[in-house]
Amino acid sequence: MSKNYTIITVPDPLLKQVAQPVARVDEAVRTQMDAMLATMYNAPGIGLAANQVSLLNRVLVMDISRREEGDEATPICMANPEIVWESEEISVMEEGCLSIPRQYAEVERPASVRVKYLDYEGKEAELKAEGLLSHCVQHEIDHLNGVLFIDYLSSLKRNMILRRVEKLKKQAVL
Repeated sequence: MSKNYTIITVPDPLLKQVAQPVARVDEAVRTQMDAMLATMYNAPGIGLAANQVSLLNRVLVMDISRREEGDEATPICMANPEIVWESEEISVMEEGCLSIPRQYAEVERPASVRVKYLDYEGKEAELKAEGLLSHCVQHEIDHLNGVLFIDYLSSLKRNMILRRVEKLKKQAVL
């Protein structure tokens, strides 16, 4: 089993950094993907970007299959993901984030997207995502660009969420 990373939380400045592309998917990147998946499943979450574990390379992992206990894991690992198409149709979904623990808000995003990326083997791949997967992949790519889901909210809502996270940290609940 691979090691677990520590997930950083707001207001860590690494969350606002833009991650750099990987030259290729090699053994080191695959090891990182495995460790990120272990961390994500352990959290538990459905997506994790490298920034969230203090790494600034363009790597993310997702698995939306584990909604029901006992469901088969179907992880998706992406290096250098890039949205190449997005629908004009909009979708609104409640989002949360492992780096903004216990906080949720509705976020408006394109309903479907096509993403080009390098897969776990380093091969070029493309994914058409809709519904929860679409929100998840956009949310994780945002992380790689230093954008958090709360950045889509009004400053009033964003500040309320940040204050709640600080309060939970002070209470040592997180």
